[in-house]
Amino acid sequence: MADLRYLKGYGPEIQQQASELLASGKTAAFFLARYPEPHQLQGARALHDYTMALKNQHLRSSAPISKVIYDDRIHVIDNALGLHTFVSRVQGNKLRAKHEIRISSLFRRLPEPLLNMIVVHELAHLREKAHDKAFYRLCCHMQPEYHQREFELRLYLCHRERHGDLW
Repeated sequence: MADLRYLKGYGPEIQQQASELLASGKTAAFFLARYPEPHQLQGARALHDYTMALKNQHLRSSAPISKVIYDDRIHVIDNALGLHTFVSRVQGNKLRAKHEIRISSLFRRLPEPLLNMIVVHELAHLREKAHDKAFYRLCCHMQPEYHQREFELRLYLCHRERHGDLW
C-alpha cells in the first residue's frame, strides 16, 4: 500500500478498500460518473472572485485576503494542497497584515466541488490556525460534505499517481 501516501491518516480498513479500488481500475469510472466536468476557474481573477464569494458568504468578519492564486511551486508531495500565508510588516508606526491563499496549479483542472474543498480549507485558516476540532467544524459549516470531498480528493491523488490525470 505504498501508493496510498495521501490516505495515511485513514484507518487500515479504508486504506485496504481504496487499494482494492485502485487495483481494480474502477476509480476513473467512479470519478467521471461523480464529477464529469472540470471547473472553469482557470485564471487568478476567477479563482480570487470565487474565493471572495465564499469568504463573504461564510466569513464576512474575517481578515481581508490580499491575494488568491494558483501556484506552480506548491507540490502535493509535501501533503500541501494549498497554502494560507499570513505576513506582518511594520510600516512607519503601523502594523500591516496580509493574508494570501495559494492553491497548487495541479488543481487548475479539477471538478468544482473538489476545488471548493481546498478553498474552504484555506479560508478556515483565517479564523482557526491549527487543524483541530474547531477548524474542521468551521470547514463543515462552510462545506457540509467537507470530509467526503477531502477523502475523494486524496483518493484522486492516489489514482493520478498510479493512472494519470482524468480532467
